[in-house]
Amino acid sequence: MDEVKKIVADIKKGDIKPVYVLMGEEPYYIDRIAEFIEDHVLSEEEKGFNQVVLYGKDVSVGDIVESAKRYPMMAERQVVIVKEAQELSRTIENLAAYAENPQPSTVLVLCYKYKTLDKRKKLYKVVKKGGVLFESKKLYENQVGDWIRRVLSGKKYTIAPKAALMLVEFLGTDLGKINNELEKLQLILPQGTEITPQHIEENIGISKDYNNFELRKAIGEKDVVKATRIINYFGQNPKDNPLVVTVALLFNFFSQLLQYHGLSDHSPKSVAGALRISPFFVKEYQLAARNYPMKKVSAAVAVLREMDVKGKGVGAANVPHADLLKELLVKIMS
Repeated sequence: MDEVKKIVADIKKGDIKPVYVLMGEEPYYIDRIAEFIEDHVLSEEEKGFNQVVLYGKDVSVGDIVESAKRYPMMAERQVVIVKEAQELSRTIENLAAYAENPQPSTVLVLCYKYKTLDKRKKLYKVVKKGGVLFESKKLYENQVGDWIRRVLSGKKYTIAPKAALMLVEFLGTDLGKINNELEKLQLILPQGTEITPQHIEENIGISKDYNNFELRKAIGEKDVVKATRIINYFGQNPKDNPLVVTVALLFNFFSQLLQYHGLSDHSPKSVAGALRISPFFVKEYQLAARNYPMKKVSAAVAVLREMDVKGKGVGAANVPHADLLKELLVKIMS
């Protein structure tokens, strides 16, 4: 995010490079930077003749170079944005000659999603030297909560840790989807609001009581009644609560408990750093570790592996997922 802010700040100051290659696994920031250039480099009057948007599947590298070499009309510069440039991956290296000697009055932007340029080749080296080379890396699940907090902080909102976890659990690491939901909340809630699980439930439709986070917590606390209530709800709503997701999240939880048992320092700060979790959730892991010593954690991991296989139909082709959830719960918590 800091690198994105620097790119935007430089453009605002008028420090605009002739070539931008926006690449990587996470499309969110690629789209945001490209949109900022599209909206802010030229005035509305200049855009009609001097802003071109091309699509990688419809053009060749030669077409891009031809567009980039044109002179602007009644403007200081022109902007050429190539979206879905990854469609040109086989020939993209042919842009190296242009990138080495770009048209000074052109701003060429390549949106190269889900891939990266070969760092050993000339195009990468040339753009890195004289243009902007931005790699948008996919965030790990344990990093998304912090990203949500930073985005909301910039808009003068805060969010409860559980609410952030609910979003990550429901939407995964797709920053575009998460941002869309955050923008919906910002339309409804005034600035200065702390977004709570109640807000998430009422406006996004994610249950604050019946979700994998609450199931994980109930299992960790050995609260059989609460855990049973949640899995019964999952069994009645299988499309919204797929078994594969529940098993994966619980597997991650017990894998972290294994790691916890292996730590020599169980202080909150050390645990949060080692497990890559928010300090807010450390107490949950400390309690679960007391309820599940190393031997029981290892047994739970084995059960979850078994359920993962059964959930995919191996050895349990006709068993409803609701029954597998009950079996999982009994084996782990007994």
